[in-house]
Amino acid sequence: MTDFVTVCAADRLIPGVGVAALVNGHQVAIFRLRDGSLHAVGNFDPFSAANVISRGLVGNLQGHLVVASPVYKQHFDLTTGICLEDASVSIPVYAVQESAGSILVAAEAVSHAA
Repeated sequence: MTDFVTVCAADRLIPGVGVAALVNGHQVAIFRLRDGSLHAVGNFDPFSAANVISRGLVGNLQGHLVVASPVYKQHFDLTTGICLEDASVSIPVYAVQESAGSILVAAEAVSHAA
């Protein structure tokens, strides 16, 4: 059973704009895409060694929903965490859901960075 942590009110998420939250001691980047879907990944960019993923641009690249790191521009798949430019590198992916007007993120990552 997955434990979830409430991170913010659902109306605080603007489509296409990321937010960062501290979940169980880990920085997590949360995105609501323009289609309404929710995604959460680790906020730490392994290439720049900075917590900046929440400031990245989201979009679709080669059929993948991605966030581009704002530092060196690597693209991370929002569903798998894998870097499209270097598949040996990934970031954690977290389950995220909306319930009763709140955004909840799993306390532990579904997948962990390589």
